[in-house]
Amino acid sequence: MSFVPTDPLGLDELLSPEDAAVRDTVRAWAADRVLPYVADWYERGELPGIRELARELGALGALGMSLEGYGCAGATAVQYGLACLELEAADSGIRSLVSVQGSLAMYAIHRYGSEEQKQRWLPGMAAGELIGCFGLTEPDAGSDPAAMRTHAKRDGTDWILNGRKMWITNGSVSSVAVVWAQTDEGIRGFAVPTDSAGFSAPEIKHKWSLRASVTSELVMDDVRLPADAVLPGVAGLKGPLSCLSHARYGIVWGSMGAARASFEAALDYARTREQFGRPIGGFQLTQAKLADMALELHKGILLAHHLGRRMDAGTLRPEQVSFGKLNNVREAIEICRTARTVLGANGISLEYPVMRHATNLESVLTYEGTVEMHQLVLGKALTGLDAFR
Repeated sequence: MSFVPTDPLGLDELLSPEDAAVRDTVRAWAADRVLPYVADWYERGELPGIRELARELGALGALGMSLEGYGCAGATAVQYGLACLELEAADSGIRSLVSVQGSLAMYAIHRYGSEEQKQRWLPGMAAGELIGCFGLTEPDAGSDPAAMRTHAKRDGTDWILNGRKMWITNGSVSSVAVVWAQTDEGIRGFAVPTDSAGFSAPEIKHKWSLRASVTSELVMDDVRLPADAVLPGVAGLKGPLSCLSHARYGIVWGSMGAARASFEAALDYARTREQFGRPIGGFQLTQAKLADMALELHKGILLAHHLGRRMDAGTLRPEQVSFGKLNNVREAIEICRTARTVLGANGISLEYPVMRHATNLESVLTYEGTVEMHQLVLGKALTGLDAFR
């Protein structure tokens, strides 16, 4: 068999026909509906037509993709990962839309919600008719969610919710917000209709990363919720942290999509850009860069496959998800930076995807667990000693 530069390890052989069909379907959608426009969206700092995009993603089965029932596709973890890779190869903001919708908001309701909550929200969310968001991070409580100040107090049979959440993807276009708050019973989750009195979601502007994405603040000012708004299936930090672990798994794959797009842009450029009378891909330093990028890219994809098979088998541990996110996002950023050097000055232009992916990945590096948090998760697992406090 011949050597394939875009698949040097033959990883496509790991895919079933169903896996490949999912990948190819999402790749074709992204090529048609995102790639021709995303540089302009990024430059303008907006994601126009997000509701239409959500409905199209729902029709593809990409929302709540690995969940069962309620209109969800019931896909495998590997198939969901492949979808994340292809979406982030277009733009991290599109993968974030899907990840927050499915792996955070829908997953929380599916796993911890009542049957009434599932019936109310999940079918519309799976179809993309309803958009959801996930409110955990606060202005003063990022990596330490136990220090959250958002609180809910009982008032008769109702709850009164007060607080603020920050850096919330999909916030200002959502119909439902899964909000985590301190209560007398510990941290609880609430399915909050965003048309509730006292709820607002101003959009965050002036971002230099994830610009083709809706990012908001959530403000709850005496939001009155009925008793059945609380997610009955969990209390404590276990709830939001389990949701984050599910979403981080998608990032393990998605970050490799951003890396792949940057690597392939550099590879194509190196074959055609001439300096000193020949293509720059013919020089040793450029070939060394391409070889190193290919190594880290395909090792990362192989790691993602391995974690996906473990998730499908029910044996994936949170520490292993931390392993994947820490490695793959960190290496994806390095691939983007190296690709930028291959493209030279052209690397900073939105005519190429590299700088857009590089800046997006700076957000991906931080959200859903910073580098330091994942290092400490692994450090604790390796030593048995807790360095968090």
